[in-house]
Amino acid sequence: MRAITGLWRWRHNPLRRGTDLAEAWVALVALVLVVVAAPVVGVVAGSLSRDALYRSVDQQHRHRHEITATVVRKLPQPPLDPDPETSTARDAHSRVIATWTATDGTAHRDRVVAALKSPHQGDTFPLWTDDRGEVAGRPLDRATAATHAVLAGFGAAVALGGLVEGTRRFIVWRMVRRRYARWDRAWDIAGPDWGRTGAGS
Repeated sequence: MRAITGLWRWRHNPLRRGTDLAEAWVALVALVLVVVAAPVVGVVAGSLSRDALYRSVDQQHRHRHEITATVVRKLPQPPLDPDPETSTARDAHSRVIATWTATDGTAHRDRVVAALKSPHQGDTFPLWTDDRGEVAGRPLDRATAATHAVLAGFGAAVALGGLVEGTRRFIVWRMVRRRYARWDRAWDIAGPDWGRTGAGS
């Protein structure tokens, strides 16, 4: 807003310098880019991210399957973790040797992490596997994918806004440096006796 006010005020001002007008135009262009271009970039980035994530969600749901695994025996837990957040998550899961049958009918046996606090032989628990029966992570759901897409769009908009503001500040800094350099040259031309010509000093 200051840029628009400055441009209007300096239109016919006899004291207006070229750098003043240029600085106001740079500020106005930066304002327009931040207000208009940044949201557009955010929406486009969010839409592209959402489409890519939705494709990933569909692919994961096609190739990952929730099956039921059976505990063979419990494995010793790793050493205690001093971090209370990770230790809480660790306490809710156990490392076990389990067996399961993949969707293609093949039998598997491996070390896995079971969502059981105190597993015993014969206990069952859900396990996600891929088409070959190998352990896989839970597939991403659309709500989480949409959240990631929104964050990506917001991040892109903020990044563009920061880039525009940084560029504006750099340009204004260069203008100020040139202005000071011109002043220095003008003082050098005027000399140390500037303003005292004919004063008898």
